[in-house]
Amino acid sequence: MRAIAYRQPGAIDRPDALIDIDLPQPVATGRDLLIAVEAVSVNPVDAKVRGGAAPFDGRSERILGWDAAGVVAAVGPDVTAFKVGDAVWYAGSLVRDGSNAEYQLVDERIVGRRPRRLTAAEAAALPLTAITAWEVLFDRLRVSDGVAGGGAGTILIIGGAGGVGSIAIQIARARTDLTVIATASRPETRQWVQDLGAHHVIDHARPLAPQIAALGIDAPAFVFSTTHTDRHLSDIAELIAPQGRFALIDDPAGLDIVAFKRKSVSVHWELMFTRSLFETADMAEQGRVLDTVAELVDAGAIRTTLTETMTPIDAASLIAAHRQIESATTRGKIVLAGWGADAA
Repeated sequence: MRAIAYRQPGAIDRPDALIDIDLPQPVATGRDLLIAVEAVSVNPVDAKVRGGAAPFDGRSERILGWDAAGVVAAVGPDVTAFKVGDAVWYAGSLVRDGSNAEYQLVDERIVGRRPRRLTAAEAAALPLTAITAWEVLFDRLRVSDGVAGGGAGTILIIGGAGGVGSIAIQIARARTDLTVIATASRPETRQWVQDLGAHHVIDHARPLAPQIAALGIDAPAFVFSTTHTDRHLSDIAELIAPQGRFALIDDPAGLDIVAFKRKSVSVHWELMFTRSLFETADMAEQGRVLDTVAELVDAGAIRTTLTETMTPIDAASLIAAHRQIESATTRGKIVLAGWGADAA
């Protein structure tokens, strides 16, 4: 099977940053599904891992890729929820080969049935970001449970036009009564988050707290930071409601949260790979989340966040996508679809 991999971590501008390779097709055992991959999307985690993580022990290469949509080609003997031919979507695991290959093994517990109304490319844009946003909203921030400090009906999403922010806005609108404030700094990204359902849009290139105050609404009980958290931390401490809840997904070099003490703000870090990484007892919750999101998509309550499709799935296309991701100016999601006429 064809795959795209790297042999040494490093910058994307190296000639061998990502390379086309050929590997044996894997075999499904246990609870694994063998997925024939049709489309993949690219996330910041792809660039982070490629830039700094060596291949797994004993391997000469590492295959990246987490978001994917495809069709079940084979099932392990312990699989109970899927059969050959099922159309699926998933976000994979940090400790296994990724989706940048014609075939991939994935534990059935973290796989969902993909939306019927979306193409493979449209579906591939959503799994990782949808699970991340869902876990932040309902597992970390617990937005269904109010706080006593005021603003229980308001959430601020910092980085609203990115992949995670784009789906978080939609899930918040579809599954809660929250007033959604999102940040965006360019005309096209402001329009994007408004179209996705944000009630208010503020500019993350300017201080956030004065803009929140100028809205004339209660201080947000919930703040979800998807990017540049260290840059906005003091503003967040100022604008968040007493006893509010704060969640983040990025990796700031340092995070001094002393300013949160006065308001008794709780801090929650989200990594959507935690359940699969540690095979937690509730690992199958991610498959259920994907099924629920698929239902919302098919009901017209959520739309794909795909904004650019590249083809085919190969090293050259992936390199271009990684460069865009590293620019930190991406709106929505970049997807690669199709393996070309000679795929086998």
